[in-house]
Amino acid sequence: MAYRSKLGRWGNSFAVRMPAHLIKQLEISEGETLLIEVQGKKIVVKPEKDNRLEDLIGKITPQNVHGEIDWGERKGNEVW
Repeated sequence: MAYRSKLGRWGNSFAVRMPAHLIKQLEISEGETLLIEVQGKKIVVKPEKDNRLEDLIGKITPQNVHGEIDWGERKGNEVW
């Protein structure tokens, strides 16, 4: 679905207004970080995903997994 909006000034930068129903549909809110990508002559704006543990674990493969790391002897009150 496409929406029409105008480019406006915001201080020394430019801004695009997004309708409230679009923000609600995307489940984002004021202050959240958005990723802006340029694809050819197009601008793609999408919410930045929070890194959730499940998502990060899902990216582990045999090629990028590493073994246990030896951090040396205990110092202080650590309990291993």
